[in-house]
Amino acid sequence: MKIGLGSDHNGFELKEVVKNYIETNTEHEVVDYGCHSCAAVDYPDVAFEVSEAIAKQELDRGILICGTGIGVAIAANKYPGIRAATAHDTYSAERAQLSNNAQIITLGAQIIGPEVAKKVVEAYLNVEWAEGSKRKVDKINDKEKELIGQHAELAGNTCS
Repeated sequence: MKIGLGSDHNGFELKEVVKNYIETNTEHEVVDYGCHSCAAVDYPDVAFEVSEAIAKQELDRGILICGTGIGVAIAANKYPGIRAATAHDTYSAERAQLSNNAQIITLGAQIIGPEVAKKVVEAYLNVEWAEGSKRKVDKINDKEKELIGQHAELAGNTCS
């Protein structure tokens, strides 16, 4: 798989640990979307880049890291078609994929340490969606399409 990896400055050090872990212990290809130092970076910018690459099918999955994992999850989930789940334990990481076909997991560098993060990433990458909860995921996708259509209609109704 081709894995997109990104973080803000709060997640930089953990991103480097995760990147090294994937490159050393798996056959997955890692694409590093930054950040590349501890210099301040806004997490939505990185989350949007990884989400867009997944939506365009340039990546198979993504891992995003910020201080809590929450900000990058919220940002990534704004991108149509993306399902991002915050996971700080192996069961949640596994279920994010198995039950929800989450293309992205998010981690909080201020929440979990490097060894737990490696196990969480391993759990996420070692499972494939077998259409578990397909009916529920389809409902989410259908609602998203409906809301995007409503938004487009409202945008077209402007007064001159």
